[in-house]
Amino acid sequence: MEPLSGKVAAVTGGTRGIGRAIVERLLAEGVSVAFCGRSRESVDRAVGELQGRGKVFGHPADVSRACDVAQFFQAVDQAFGGLDILVNNAGAGAFKKVGEMTTEEWHRNIDLNLNGPFYCSHEALPRFQSRGGGFIVNISSLAGKNAFSGGAGYNASKFGLNGFTEALMLDHRYDHVRVSSIMPGSVDTGFGGGPSNRAGDTGWMIAPEDVAEAVVMVLRMPARTMVSRVEMRPSRPKK
Repeated sequence: MEPLSGKVAAVTGGTRGIGRAIVERLLAEGVSVAFCGRSRESVDRAVGELQGRGKVFGHPADVSRACDVAQFFQAVDQAFGGLDILVNNAGAGAFKKVGEMTTEEWHRNIDLNLNGPFYCSHEALPRFQSRGGGFIVNISSLAGKNAFSGGAGYNASKFGLNGFTEALMLDHRYDHVRVSSIMPGSVDTGFGGGPSNRAGDTGWMIAPEDVAEAVVMVLRMPARTMVSRVEMRPSRPKK
């Protein structure tokens, strides 16, 4: 298995939930981690809580804005001087039927969940070139293959992300860039809405730490091998 210690990773949406779990797991592997969040307050709080766990850096950025993404990656350059891993995790959902959804809510899904990974990947690729290669992990969803009522915007963004992930891999595999997609089902986070009942007991759901473990698993595969897609489901969902 490939060692991760000494590598540099950027994680979007790293202040809470799945992203925070990924940041913590990478730090435990000896990775230097830069992460972003949408507000300075949330980023500073997370950095303070992570002090002592390893080399960590936070920067406020809204990944649906290309200018914010460019500034984030410039800050990563200044903090760590290079980049080996990108985890596109930031995401959100506006869950309404098509006839009830506003254009702003539609764009909230597409701009963050699909355009954001493009902006970040576009910034990461030239940085990988200077390191001789790199790895991109996109946090998608089972909603990217299974549509559900009230999820058209979210479904579209995740279906699109899966297609983007596969095309990105084909475009850059001979540049020594590996690309993987992690597709969890119901995860026990503060993520709002969606098809799952998140009220009451949530012990049946996937834990954010489980998704982080899957990320590390694909990153540590030998360089000759790439895990293209990981689908994750609760082993005993509510009946």
